[in-house]
Amino acid sequence: MTAMATETVHRLTATDDTLFGDAAALFDEYRQYYGANPAPEAVAEWMLEQVMSSRTRIYVAGTAAEAYGICSIAVVPAALTLRTAWLVRDLYVAPQARQKGVAKALLELIAHDARTSGAHRLSLQTETTNVRAIELYAKSGYSVLTDVALMDHVL
Repeated sequence: MTAMATETVHRLTATDDTLFGDAAALFDEYRQYYGANPAPEAVAEWMLEQVMSSRTRIYVAGTAAEAYGICSIAVVPAALTLRTAWLVRDLYVAPQARQKGVAKALLELIAHDARTSGAHRLSLQTETTNVRAIELYAKSGYSVLTDVALMDHVL
């Protein structure tokens, strides 16, 4: 657990974490921000499945009483280096907590955990129109890759 001024950032590992419910609510808010319909129960079930199966690592930032930010990480094999690559999948900070270092604190702990686990790389993607996020990521050490083609196949 990494301490900030009056907040903590840590990885969720069980549903009995005091911030699990708030983190699920933030994930639902995040989904709605991108046009998904509200689904609080389904989001909580999805998070439980992800956390318990270790398919996704979910980090939460907040006080002991309230979550302000969430981030999900996919850890995938990196065969060429015989290590892993960590992919930041979802990063969301509640509007009232933005510009207060919450996203930065999440990214710092995730980078620390990735380094500690021996990961080869930590990557993320965002929309090119999300200028504030791109600025944050650049300040956090990320750089734009120009020699990679991002492709998608929706199933």
